[in-house]
Amino acid sequence: MYQLIDGKKTAAEIKAEIAAEVISMKKRGARAPHLAAVLVGSDGGSETYVANKVKACAEVGFDSTLIRMDASATEAQLLAKVQELNRNPDIDGFIVQLPLPAHIDENKIIEAVSPEKDVDGFHPLNLGRMMAGIPSFVSATPYGIMELLKRYKIPLSGANCTVVGRSNIVGRPVSILMSQKGIDATVTVVHSRTKNIADILKRSDIIIAAIGSPGFITGEMVKDGVVVIDVGTTRVDAPGTKSGWRLKGDVDFDSVAPKCSFITPVPGGVGLLTVVSLLQNTLKACKR
Repeated sequence: MYQLIDGKKTAAEIKAEIAAEVISMKKRGARAPHLAAVLVGSDGGSETYVANKVKACAEVGFDSTLIRMDASATEAQLLAKVQELNRNPDIDGFIVQLPLPAHIDENKIIEAVSPEKDVDGFHPLNLGRMMAGIPSFVSATPYGIMELLKRYKIPLSGANCTVVGRSNIVGRPVSILMSQKGIDATVTVVHSRTKNIADILKRSDIIIAAIGSPGFITGEMVKDGVVVIDVGTTRVDAPGTKSGWRLKGDVDFDSVAPKCSFITPVPGGVGLLTVVSLLQNTLKACKR
């Protein structure tokens, strides 16, 4: 029988730990950590993410600032806003919510954020530091995945781990973290051009699915006792629901779960840890 890796419960535990630390900081006369978010335009998904971040800040006693910019804002205007936040000593960390409107170069914006305030962990300097095993801000989703594996005491040393997907936001960084000294998993990365994905998955002790293809991994592709971390969150039509859609992971839960020792649900798994990881990074930035 599989055990569900409960993202909601783990997120609540970590938030309680952060809140306790903020209380003791204030008692010592220090100010609360301060996280800012820049939202350009009004993308539905981005609105939800940012609202969750503001709410989470309030729950742990952080200060938060939401900066809204019109979808027609120019790249130069956004860069000026980023520089202003870089220079503001009262803000410990900030994020520019992605995706950005098509006329703005995302990479240019990411590289403009000061690495010391880059709590999203997207700046090339932070990615490079993570790769070299030097303390850095690790991007939120990989950080959340490692936190879940650690707190559920899943044996990683020597485990065969397959990461499905190679994005700079999840697949690549998590594959590096899993193979680092002290974690010591043996990592394979598969992607849309990989041949015989099913054969590779069948040999895996741990599967981290981050490909953005709903229901891609099915029961016949995995072995008994596997640990599955499903990062996928694709909106699929669900006519009977109030919203008309639901979130579906990269893993076909019904056929895969019976073969697992541990599995994350979607929703209720990794997604809830991403906001918490952002809070952990902001706390770290503030303490620096």
